[in-house]
Amino acid sequence: MFAYVVKRVLSGFVVIALVSMAIFLLFWYGPSSPAQPLCDRETSNRCTPERLVRYEHQLGYDNPVYEEYGKFVKGVFVGREITIGPTTYPCKAPCFGYSYRTKVPVWQEMKTRLPATFSVAIGGAVIFLSLGVPIGVAAARRRGTLADKALVSSFLVISSIPYYLFALLAWLYLTVIFQVPFFSDTGYHPILQNPAKWFSGLLLAWIALGIFYCTAYTRYSRGSMVEVLSEDYIRTAKAKGLPPRKIVYRHGLRAALVPIVTIFGIDFGVLLAGTIFTESIFDIQGIGFWSLQAVQSRDLPVVQATALFAAAMLIISNILVDIVYSILDPRVRLS
Repeated sequence: MFAYVVKRVLSGFVVIALVSMAIFLLFWYGPSSPAQPLCDRETSNRCTPERLVRYEHQLGYDNPVYEEYGKFVKGVFVGREITIGPTTYPCKAPCFGYSYRTKVPVWQEMKTRLPATFSVAIGGAVIFLSLGVPIGVAAARRRGTLADKALVSSFLVISSIPYYLFALLAWLYLTVIFQVPFFSDTGYHPILQNPAKWFSGLLLAWIALGIFYCTAYTRYSRGSMVEVLSEDYIRTAKAKGLPPRKIVYRHGLRAALVPIVTIFGIDFGVLLAGTIFTESIFDIQGIGFWSLQAVQSRDLPVVQATALFAAAMLIISNILVDIVYSILDPRVRLS
């Protein structure tokens, strides 16, 4: 197990390195100069060719690409200095550059937004797992009944609605139109400063994520459970006279969870990478909303950092999924 985890972690670092190279090259060889957004911002959209050349020189874009990528990697581990306009800024490790928009170190700003994104992701995941899996298992036990068909049909209707529309309608009706007191102040508030306000500010976002993702996990759980309940070892357990609940929850559920864990690992990694629609609609200053602002303002250092963060979250989630595999299913062996 330990050797496998080390191997996966090392391969994860290789993937992150390749992703960082790809992102760096996309910016470097893009249709416009990487210094163009900063030049436009600093000169109030009066960026002349001469000024653009000066900014390219200050930011190092007139150097070979491998040299600048080496400086970027060095900054991540030991820090570096960055010159923007007439000012040179010290950038401590891990240095992902300075935001063109705020002139703040990217890592410093990212740290302030991580708790919001983690709060949204974990709260939403708790709700859709605690609802979706039990409902799916219950539907599988009652396969073919009227309740099963009604449940599947209603969930298909909900899942056919785009998530951004579903979340926007939830915010519009519960916060603006009906002004439900508990949903009146959506947004992120630090949990250590005011736990009650932290909970109430994120509750509607959790409910929107939980209900929408719950529909998918109900279908996944139901399909997986139906397949497991038709296995030979389940029929053998029934023939031995074991109680139905024991057969379903002790013998069947553990095997049925294996494919669900795979899907959850990917979904949770995406949530940790930043829930753009959720954070934008419910005014949560997290990684997703920050990355959207960076794209709109062409803040390239922030875009690069958030893309690397998303890749890292997905890789970590996949490693954890593989480890959980071996715990849930004894037939899976890590080698």
